[in-house]
Amino acid sequence: MLFDMIRNTIMAALGAQETLKEFIDGLVEKGQLSESQGKSMIDEWSEKITNAGSGINANISEIIDLALSKMNLATKDDIEKLNKKIAALAQRLAAHEGDHTENA
Repeated sequence: MLFDMIRNTIMAALGAQETLKEFIDGLVEKGQLSESQGKSMIDEWSEKITNAGSGINANISEIIDLALSKMNLATKDDIEKLNKKIAALAQRLAAHEGDHTENA
């Protein structure tokens, strides 16, 4: 579902960009815009699409983070903390077992 939403958004943006380019090319051919004006408009539109894409990526990341937090899954940081605790406990256990064998 999320993948379809992302794909549809990207496809719509690409379609809109192509439609705008064709429209501007038509205006240039009719002499209603100069080539430099047409190029400027296309460049401006492309920049806006790029910026909008960055915003979409941020929104998608927020949605995914929210969904993952609701799923109560361990994060990479959680796992790293647990690994450090396990390593510390393993060292303490090894030291304790070493003391036990020396005293026996």
